[in-house]
Amino acid sequence: MHVQGRAGAPLRLVEYGDYACPETGRAFGVVERIQLHYGEDLRFEFRHFPLVDAHPRAMPAALLAEAAADADAFWGMHALLLTHQDALEDEDLARYAERFGLPDAGGTREHHERVLRDMAGGRDRGVRDCPAFFVNGTMHEGPNDFPGLTGALGAHGG
Repeated sequence: MHVQGRAGAPLRLVEYGDYACPETGRAFGVVERIQLHYGEDLRFEFRHFPLVDAHPRAMPAALLAEAAADADAFWGMHALLLTHQDALEDEDLARYAERFGLPDAGGTREHHERVLRDMAGGRDRGVRDCPAFFVNGTMHEGPNDFPGLTGALGAHGG
């Protein structure tokens, strides 16, 4: 799990996402707008949920994000992967790893375990597709756009 925002924030938005999923890519800009809108009142968490059958490049991208996390560069890599979803082949990921000064593109046992843990947690919470959002612990059933998510956050006191 990767977190932005303070622990005591009154609003919590959790996203389960897939770096190769176009809908997760579109949600990236929405989440950025939401973070600006709510500021310190929002805690955002991202968790991996690569839909490997539909998006075979999602798992290698998630592993690279975890390798970046080891270098305290998760959020930079997260943004790069989501804004370059058309370039997630091995050579692209190797270039991104080099850009961040990583020894490789990830893929250690620990990286796999972190991604699998996120996936299992998502399945346990009812996640079946991406992106999936939870607002203060409740699965968001509405649209994953700015009005839909801010409406859900507003219903929880935001």
